Amino acid sequence: MDPARALRDIAFRLERSGEPTYRVRAFRQAAAVVDGLSSKELESRVQAGTLQALKGIGKATAGVIEDALQGRTPAYAAKLDEAALPDGGPLRAALRGDCHTHSEWSDGGSPIREMAEAARSLGHEWIVLTDHSPRLTVARGLSAERLRDQMIEVAQVNEALAPFRVLHGIEVDILDDGALDQTEELLAQLDFVVASVHSKLRMPAPEMTPRLLAAVANPHVRVLGHCTGRLVGGRGRPESEFDAEKVFTACREHGVAVEINARPERLDPPMRLLRRAAALGCDFAIDSDAHAPGQLDWQVYGCVRAHEAGLGPDRIVNTRSAEAVLAG
Repeated sequence: MDPARALRDIAFRLERSGEPTYRVRAFRQAAAVVDGLSSKELESRVQAGTLQALKGIGKATAGVIEDALQGRTPAYAAKLDEAALPDGGPLRAALRGDCHTHSEWSDGGSPIREMAEAARSLGHEWIVLTDHSPRLTVARGLSAERLRDQMIEVAQVNEALAPFRVLHGIEVDILDDGALDQTEELLAQLDFVVASVHSKLRMPAPEMTPRLLAAVANPHVRVLGHCTGRLVGGRGRPESEFDAEKVFTACREHGVAVEINARPERLDPPMRLLRRAAALGCDFAIDSDAHAPGQLDWQVYGCVRAHEAGLGPDRIVNTRSAEAVLAG
């Protein structure tokens, strides 16, 4: 058993279970250390008991490495108590990509390539990389210069992983007046734009409605992200208020998909709004909003909600090929 793979598998399972970032990072950092060692040095350190002398390897990760080299299922992996994911059914099987993911360039925890490889291992053909825009400083939003630099890395990852595709996108902040937090010139160069509200979520409906309508009308926007901004986990956060009939009708008319955000603490929009958007004829994007590789699996929660709303694959943009997504 490959020790680095064993460490990353544990990190993936911890992420999928929503474990704290520091715990996940310990296993991913240890995997990176193992990657930098020759098999001879690794075996020598195991025999000498000096693994923990290496920066980035502690007692738990050293145990995983030792078990893996001996061909045993790591004891740490065996004791993981994972909550079973729901069955995403035929809709999950039909998904070919994920329209909303983050990397370490903003507030994600892993490199672009690691996110892409994890998505590929789940059976996807493509993902959209949608790191945050500049105003969201708490999430290390990308300036125009950093976004251009990211284009270079995305191209390199695509060259290495072809035919798998990373579509270069952005989760752009919807500003108070409905304008988008990035230049029109740069938005036009991207493959995909998810527009989301991250500030002034309690804005009164008479102001929030035109704010959302202006964003949806922007020709670069492809998905309206987590439209109510609610949080159902932890301390929670109430829904933003807006005229759902007007906003979802505008989404349909402008060809903007309504996101079914599958993060367990979001599950946005709530079912009553999801059903209303479905009845109005909107298309949808079932997205993980993953900030780490293990969270990519959370799309199944969105599939369950889509099924409950009576949606089939024909209404879900993620069921389409990368070429069809690019074509709009």
